[in-house]
Amino acid sequence: MAFAEAKTIDRNTIPVIDIAPLRDGTGAAEVAGQLHAASQELGFIYITGHGIPEDLIEIARARAYEFFRADPGEKEAVRVSDRHRGWIGPGGAKMQDNAKPDLKESFIWGWQDADSATPEDHPLRGRNQWPAFLPSFEANAMAYFHAAHEVAHHMMRGFALGLGLAPDFFLRTADRPLSRASFVYYPAQPEDLGPARFGVGPHTDFGVLTVLCQDDVGGLQVQDRDGDWVHAPPIPGSLIVNVADLLSRWTAGAFKSTPHRVVNTSGRERLSLVLAYDPNPETEIDPSEVYGREVEGAEAPIICGDYLIWRFGKAFAYRKG
Repeated sequence: MAFAEAKTIDRNTIPVIDIAPLRDGTGAAEVAGQLHAASQELGFIYITGHGIPEDLIEIARARAYEFFRADPGEKEAVRVSDRHRGWIGPGGAKMQDNAKPDLKESFIWGWQDADSATPEDHPLRGRNQWPAFLPSFEANAMAYFHAAHEVAHHMMRGFALGLGLAPDFFLRTADRPLSRASFVYYPAQPEDLGPARFGVGPHTDFGVLTVLCQDDVGGLQVQDRDGDWVHAPPIPGSLIVNVADLLSRWTAGAFKSTPHRVVNTSGRERLSLVLAYDPNPETEIDPSEVYGREVEGAEAPIICGDYLIWRFGKAFAYRKG
C-alpha cells in the first residue's frame, strides 16, 4: 500500500502575490488585478506582505501544540458544542459521504466581542470554549483570529476592486461575522493506511474565503485544471488564500473553488492555522449584484448562514445526531 500520489507543482501553477501595496494603498489597483486573474484559475494564491507578525504565528502554533499534545481527558472538557466551538477529535469529520473519516483533529473558535461574549443568534455561532489548563490560550488564539481576519478583509477589498466594484462591496454586512478559526493537527500518517486515507479528504471549502498558515512540513495538495493532484508546499513568510464555495457562487462561478486535500507523508506532526472567513449570517449571496440582472449561469441567491448550516450538517459527525 502507498500514499495518495501528487505531482511536484510547477512554479506558475499557484501565483505568489505581495499584498502589501493593497494593504497600504500604494498599489491597490495593480494587486487587485493580480488577485482577479488568480481567482479565475485555481483560486489558490500564495500571499506575502500580509502583515501578520511571525512571533504572533509562532505563539499561536505553540499554544495549539500544547493543546493537541495534552491528555485526551483535558481536551474532552471542550469537546465541540452544538454551535461548532471546541475540539473535534480524530474521525469527527469527513468531507464526502462515501469517504473515510479524516485523520485530523481540530480546535475551533470564532468571533467574540470585547467582553469575550458571542451572541447565540445562529446555529453556527455561540460561546467559544477555552481550555482551562492553558490560561493564555484564549488571548493568543483571539490575537491570531483578528490578524487573519484583517487579512481576509484586505483580500475581499482586493477582489471587489478587481471586479470593478466598490472596495467594501463584499464587506457591507461583516460587523458580526460567522467566521471561524481553527487549529488543525495532522498526526504522522502511516503509509499502510493506503491511498484512500487522508489527513483531510478531498473537498472544497464551504464558505467565502480561507486564509491558511502552513508550517514547514508540507502535505497540502490541490487538484489542477486537468484533474491531477499537485503539491502546494509551504513558502516561508507566506500564507495561502483560497476561494471557497460561496465566493465562487457570488461571482457566478468566475472565481474558482478548487478541491484540495492533505496527505501527511512526512513522518512528523503537522499543524495548520486556518481562518474561514464568512460575513454576517444574514448576508445574501446574489451574483446579480455583482454582474447585473442579466448574468448567465448564476445560481439562485442564497443566505450565507442557511448555506453553511446545510454544508456543516453533511460534513461533521456530531451534527448528525
